[in-house]
Amino acid sequence: MNNKIFILCFIIFLSLFKSSYSQLDTNSLSNSLDSLFADEFFNSTQIAIDIYDLNANKKLYSKNEKLLLRPASLQKILTTGAALLFLNDYKFQTKIYYDGEIEDSVCNGNLYVAGGFDPLFSLNDLDSLVKEIKKLGIKEIRGNLCGDISIMDSLYWGEGWMWDDDPYPFASYISALSINENSFNVIYKPSNIGEPAIINIIPQTNYFDIINNSTTVKDTISTFSITRDWLNKQDKIIASGNIPFLLNADTLKFSVAKPALYFMTLLKERLIENKIIINGNIEFKSVPNNADEIFSFERNIDTVLLKTNKESYNLGAELILRTLALEYYGKPASAKRGIKLIDSLITIAGFDPKNFKIVDGSGLSFYNLVTAELITSILKYFYYEKEDLFIKLYNTFPISGYDGTLKNRMLNNKAYKKVRAKTGTLSGVSNLAGYMFNKNNHLIAFCIMMQNFTTPAKKARDIQDKICELIYQRN
Repeated sequence: MNNKIFILCFIIFLSLFKSSYSQLDTNSLSNSLDSLFADEFFNSTQIAIDIYDLNANKKLYSKNEKLLLRPASLQKILTTGAALLFLNDYKFQTKIYYDGEIEDSVCNGNLYVAGGFDPLFSLNDLDSLVKEIKKLGIKEIRGNLCGDISIMDSLYWGEGWMWDDDPYPFASYISALSINENSFNVIYKPSNIGEPAIINIIPQTNYFDIINNSTTVKDTISTFSITRDWLNKQDKIIASGNIPFLLNADTLKFSVAKPALYFMTLLKERLIENKIIINGNIEFKSVPNNADEIFSFERNIDTVLLKTNKESYNLGAELILRTLALEYYGKPASAKRGIKLIDSLITIAGFDPKNFKIVDGSGLSFYNLVTAELITSILKYFYYEKEDLFIKLYNTFPISGYDGTLKNRMLNNKAYKKVRAKTGTLSGVSNLAGYMFNKNNHLIAFCIMMQNFTTPAKKARDIQDKICELIYQRN
């Protein structure tokens, strides 16, 4: 009898000890984070954080988690999350058609390319379309090359995007027909003294006008500049100033002002290279009902989701958003209609969409406003309610110290390769949210949002990395 009483007391003692220890450990994390947030950096910088132990089903720490802040690219968690829910197993399709008749290797009609919002369509994929056209034996097209971009509205940028982000490729123009991320490379180098700099476009094309007012000089001081004529929204390359004779070749990347026209021009050039005669012009019109389909180039959405989150691919997020709109509301697809599906995800996660502001799919807009609590709640929803989709979402996030936008972070940190999270960066904004394992292999959902700082973003990133290390070290 005494032994039974002893064992019972011992079990109760262990239970109380474990509970007390767990509470002490949580307090230890809280104390460590509170101490970290006493840094003078936070005298002027806003911080919101929410940390949740998914295995123990309990909150570990929160601070300002209901504060509305700019998500930056954390917005992609909402966009790709909505895509997983409402576009699971979706395939992007870029289709080619012809009308009229094909007689003696001559297409007596128009050739059509119907855009399907594929964010990863490349020059190699374009060559696949040309190959399919050649398979039909077509050697001449007597009609026009027609691009069908009718599935989308006319807004080529997101609401609230910064006007001076043009012509940078992270703010690429949005189009139903996209190719090479709607961007191109310019390689420039000095020529002989007194002559203009040598400028090459990659991929090679005659699409761009080049105005080269630069001069190669003996001097070591460079006044050389090169850009796309973004103020006039033209696909014109303008070079000016002096370029030193000893300067090495360099490369810059720019967005394309008219991506659909760029797509169709590259198609025309590829067809001509393959000895297919084009008699007509490039124009934009819908595919007629009586047109015959030649080929459909397809891409699974999983590939797009992976690149969108791993590399924080803005064009990918925007085209996913419009695909959501197209699938549920028909054409023309718009950002506003796509956001209705994000609102549905927010509702499913237990929140009122009216309490937040969402205007784009990528997070480039300064108008977006969400909370750390919302982000962690969506992460929790996928973990607890959508196991198969959770695995897909989890695998799209960058791994600390290994790949994507976290490749160079937490390399000498105990959280190395323990974090799967999405970064979010704008001017004065640095965020990190996702999943991570602690030292006891508990899976943690977390969201860290920092904004309104004027120092380099590295300071904020270093603090985020330290937070992840503290989370890892605590049970």
